[in-house]
Amino acid sequence: MHKPEISIIISTYNSEDWLAKVMWSYEAQTYKNFEMIIADDGSKQPTIDLIETMKKEVNYPIVHVWHKDNGFQKSQILNKAILACSADYVLMSDGDCMARRDYVDVHIKEREEGYFLSGGYFMLPMDISKLITKEDILSQRCFNLKWLKSKGLKDSFKNNKLTAKGRKRQFLNTVTPTNASWNGHNASGWKKDILAINGFDERMQYGGQDRELGERLFNYGLKSKQIRYSAVCLHLDHPRGYKTKASIDKNLAIRATTKKENRKWTDFGIKQD
Repeated sequence: MHKPEISIIISTYNSEDWLAKVMWSYEAQTYKNFEMIIADDGSKQPTIDLIETMKKEVNYPIVHVWHKDNGFQKSQILNKAILACSADYVLMSDGDCMARRDYVDVHIKEREEGYFLSGGYFMLPMDISKLITKEDILSQRCFNLKWLKSKGLKDSFKNNKLTAKGRKRQFLNTVTPTNASWNGHNASGWKKDILAINGFDERMQYGGQDRELGERLFNYGLKSKQIRYSAVCLHLDHPRGYKTKASIDKNLAIRATTKKENRKWTDFGIKQD
């Protein structure tokens, strides 16, 4: 097995219907030299069974990194997944984000020493999320604005994400008011840079642990590049039962310290004393 050019980390927790759609979206990628590392925060048997089935169905290698369910511990499982990556370049996304066929290709073409890449997602409503089939994904029609509108998608400026090309795409990437932060659903960087700051801070549960990683990458000297309108993924809708005020407040306090003390390293990351 030759070494993949890029490792794609997909985080998941007990949502095998969405994960299956996401995995099919990677089968449709134009760029093929990647491996998928599934960062599984303690899913039950149905997810494990799905991954075993998909290993036989898709043409890319899959590594399943799992730990016992101990509440929302995404930072911990992502750190384990980072160590399992065999490529020098790492792309992170979520088990509810279907990648358009040029998604990995964009990350590969735009990667650059001294930078990480920052993308976004296109939010789908629940009814459309549910009706998308494997055929819709492999044919790529679910990424087509006309098709989505025929299923009830409303008009919005955000729809430009699905249609922008060439100069318009470049222009929108430049003028978007959104910060080019590390967004856990669509970001990529060099594995050596992520290891140099000790990965994710494992004290952090839901709310901004991805941003905090990016803030330490900035402190480490990296710049970021906006690819919001180039690297397109569709976000499948779901409830967020793990979102609590306590965890968000705690994480904001950690991020404030990272900023104030210009921290590059976390003592609560991949390596711990």
